[in-house]
Amino acid sequence: MPLALLALAVGAFGIGTTEFVMMGLLPDVADDLHISIPTAGHLVSAYALGVVIGAPLLAAVTARMSRRTVLIGLMAVFVLGNALSAFAPGYESLLAARFLSGLPHGAFFGVGAVVATGMVAPERKARSVSLMFLGLTVANVAGVPVATLMGQHMGWRATFLGVSAIGLAAIAALALLIPRDHTHATAAGLRHELAALKSLPVWLALGTTVAGFGALFAAYSYVTPMLTDSAGFAPASVTLLLALFGVGATAGNLLGGRLADHAMRGTLFGGLAALGVVLALFPVLMRAEWSAALGVTLLGMAAFVTGSPLQLMVMEKAAAAPSLASSANQAAFNLANAGGAWIGGLALAAGFGATSPALAGAVLAVLGLGVAGVAYGVDRRRASSPTGRLVAAHVPEPQERVHR
Repeated sequence: MPLALLALAVGAFGIGTTEFVMMGLLPDVADDLHISIPTAGHLVSAYALGVVIGAPLLAAVTARMSRRTVLIGLMAVFVLGNALSAFAPGYESLLAARFLSGLPHGAFFGVGAVVATGMVAPERKARSVSLMFLGLTVANVAGVPVATLMGQHMGWRATFLGVSAIGLAAIAALALLIPRDHTHATAAGLRHELAALKSLPVWLALGTTVAGFGALFAAYSYVTPMLTDSAGFAPASVTLLLALFGVGATAGNLLGGRLADHAMRGTLFGGLAALGVVLALFPVLMRAEWSAALGVTLLGMAAFVTGSPLQLMVMEKAAAAPSLASSANQAAFNLANAGGAWIGGLALAAGFGATSPALAGAVLAVLGLGVAGVAYGVDRRRASSPTGRLVAAHVPEPQERVHR
């Protein structure tokens, strides 16, 4: 695999760290800024809102620029947002800085996925995407725990300065390792880019992302009370168990990339089915500490098996605007985060028990399978029609090879 994928992984590591570390720093931030923890929780929402807005918008408006330049520019915005977070004088300014930090998130992964697949042979595209996402999953294993400890001992502002340093390292790696390219999109502007998303298969792929990862976040958002109230873990043990989730996610991400290069849709169906089974078994798995630890690991593995095939599928369904579609998939991921957490919370508030969010997630996983099945049927009908065969014969590769 090209060494340039390491630069993308470093950027993904920084983004993954800053996205999730706020959850562990909420009490420290709330205490320092003299606000309540629920109010501090809006800082998480501000970042997610930045991702949802920035992902398709920045990918569209930068479509005619060199992708190497775009990646470096996006990481520069990321560094600026985190530096402003570190020096924010109050809650409102920190809220704005977190929104700014989220803006480049989706576009970086979207454009990065196009660059990653353009540097490898067609049969290794999914694997290249999984190696970029490796930085995101490793952030859950190492980046978030270390950054949280730094914030607890040195102050939460030091954490964001540390993340800014990671961003600077990513800029250096991107400048040194990503080849200068001439892979400019042929789009005529924002309207043309958005027109490429009018395809039903694209929206079905995005819908699969929302339902599939909504299943994950319905359970993961409430995994702490599951582990303490049902499995009997002490609160101090939760950080280690969440690291196990990161280990499972890392393994699932690498496995999914390898499998998707051989059978992309089969990997997607298998991952969603496995996710549904794991979530359905959570009430049983949470009855003992050893099985609960196993369940958390399997949850991360089953969910992230689907990451690479979903990203690649969206890009291939929108061949005229792969950067925009890939970025839109990151926005869909964050919608899944918010929607899944909301649905899991409804189950918990209804009094169905500590593990009820996992059962709600199992239902969402089945819904994701249903949407993926509809997408498969649509593809088969289009491929079997005379027009579909003619178009398929002339569809260009969704990713151009990067000029070395």
